[in-house]
Amino acid sequence: MKNVLVALAPGFEEIETITVVDILRRAGAKVFLAGTVEGAIEGSRGVRILADMALESASSQNWDLLVLPGGQPGTDNLKKHSVVVELIQKLHEEHKLIAAICAAPLVLQSAGILKDNTITSHPSVEEKLNAINYSQERVVVDGNIITSRSPGTAMEFAMKLVELLFGKDRMEVVNKGVLAKL
Repeated sequence: MKNVLVALAPGFEEIETITVVDILRRAGAKVFLAGTVEGAIEGSRGVRILADMALESASSQNWDLLVLPGGQPGTDNLKKHSVVVELIQKLHEEHKLIAAICAAPLVLQSAGILKDNTITSHPSVEEKLNAINYSQERVVVDGNIITSRSPGTAMEFAMKLVELLFGKDRMEVVNKGVLAKL
C-alpha cells in the first residue's frame, strides 16, 4: 500500500486537489488530506473540504508521496507554514516523491530543494522561480520532483503520479475507468 499526503491550506485550488485525491484512490493509494488549519478548509473557489488530519500529526508518519496543490492564497499559506517546509525537506532527503502543481513549485523553492531541477508551473509564477531550468511541458518529472502547470493539467499530473507509484499498467487500468486523454 502506498501512503500519500496532500497538504491542504486555505485558498487551495479545488480541481488540482480533488482530481489528484480521486485518481490516486482509484489506483489503490491511501490518500490523506492534512490541513494547515482546523475545521473545514475553504478553497479558492469557495469549496470547503474537511481534512483527515492536522498537518502537524502527519509530519511524523511515513509517506511515499507528498502532493502540494496550487491556488491562491493556498500556495502562500503552504509556503509560510513551517511544518510544510520541514516535511518537504525531510521527504526530499529520503528521496521520496514530492509533487507540486500550478503555483505550488514556489513552496518547493522556499523549502530550498530546487537546485538544478527542471520544473514547470503556472505561467503566472514562472518569473518568481529563480535559477530553475524551466519547461513549458504540462507535467515534468525530474528525479523525485514532479511538477505540473494548472487545473487544466491536473488529470495528466494525477495519472503520472499513479504511474510513478504503481507502474504504467496500473495507470492504464485506472484510465480505462475515467477515459482521460493522455
